[in-house]
Amino acid sequence: MEVSKLTYFGLYALQHRGQESAGIAVSDGSRIVVFKDMGLVAQVFDESVLNTLRGHIAVGHCRYSTTGSPTWENAQPTFRSSDAGGLALVHNGNLINTLELAEGLEPGVLTATTDTEVLTALLATRGDTGGKESVLAAAREILPATRGAYSLVFMDEETLYAARDPEGIRPLVLGALEDRGWVVASETAALDIVGARFVREIEPGEMVAIDGSGVHSERFADARPKGCLFEYVYLARPDTSIAGRSVQATRVEVGRRLAREHPVEADMVIPTPESGTPAAIGYAEASGIPYGQGLVKNSYVGRTFIQPSQTIRQLGIRLKLNPLREAIEGKRLVVVDDSIVRGNTQRAIVGMLRDAGAAEVHVRISSPPVSWPCFYGIDFATRAELIAGNLSVEEIRDSIGADSLGYISLDELISASAIPKDNLCRACFDGVYPIPVELDARGKHLLEASR
Repeated sequence: MEVSKLTYFGLYALQHRGQESAGIAVSDGSRIVVFKDMGLVAQVFDESVLNTLRGHIAVGHCRYSTTGSPTWENAQPTFRSSDAGGLALVHNGNLINTLELAEGLEPGVLTATTDTEVLTALLATRGDTGGKESVLAAAREILPATRGAYSLVFMDEETLYAARDPEGIRPLVLGALEDRGWVVASETAALDIVGARFVREIEPGEMVAIDGSGVHSERFADARPKGCLFEYVYLARPDTSIAGRSVQATRVEVGRRLAREHPVEADMVIPTPESGTPAAIGYAEASGIPYGQGLVKNSYVGRTFIQPSQTIRQLGIRLKLNPLREAIEGKRLVVVDDSIVRGNTQRAIVGMLRDAGAAEVHVRISSPPVSWPCFYGIDFATRAELIAGNLSVEEIRDSIGADSLGYISLDELISASAIPKDNLCRACFDGVYPIPVELDARGKHLLEASR
């Protein structure tokens, strides 16, 4: 089985989760080979590279940095070798006790400045006697002491492992390839692209080991489910399912509820493509206002929200969208978007639509105001970066230049997700952090600052 190519296609399906770097590690049973570089999945890998990555076990990653700078050293998979063998690891999420964990390492051990590097070093040094049992023993020791969001997939030469934090903040799913093995991925959409059948979610606080004899599961902590509500709003692909519910269906339902909460007289509902599309469909359906296309997206420009600098974000917005003047000229528009984080995108869009002749621009947002920083895997680390952390709804409306602005309420968003409120992390909306956080002024560069 060409595991490197299957991993490549899985990463291709998950490219929306990170666009800074990409990497794949492969084992043939006796050694692990890692290839990673800066850039998109299709830029990092080609046929010749994938043909050199031969084996029967692989892990892959496309990075969106939340700890550590966007550099080659910080790209994943991270890798450690010892006399007992190698360990390659990939991580979705963000730890909140990274410095505390790093104190358990010898000085000079770290070669990168990420929480993922710290975890890899700890697991490799604790499991340096070699073999599956030693890696499992290391994980049983390290994972209960690890706080924050971590969906992990890692491997030694013979076994694939996966683990999810007790809160289950970031998604992680298990799939089966017919007669050919097993797949673990962040989203069900990645299973679909490689032809794997969804089996189940990796449970919060669960660790699995997959080898030639099958899947072996154990618990390292009790489950305290707090899945990220923002996954439903923005992060996950619409064709993914989380906790048994379609993300697309949830977003359309959110749009319906948004129309009922914030009605307006208008001629056309348009989305901010692509993330605003499902909610715009729901808004149009519930309001009776015709749905239309008013903005064209260049599919080859990355998500402006997760670009690494403010300058690039602002440039990226202009590269990303262009108005359809004939469709919007003279029209009263409802523009539906998934969220307002910094306000740059919406300010630019409203300006473009007015320049193209829109009579009115009414902005509707399918999430509540993002008012609080995330410490569990989304890169907005301070309230100063968040427009809703500093301005009222009316002030935000004025700042982006809209005729009106309406956000869906938190209660309606939660209800649309069909998940109990107490089983969701809502911290970016209400400031209630499921894992207590000590604010650190060094933010994502804390390991670099501590050197």
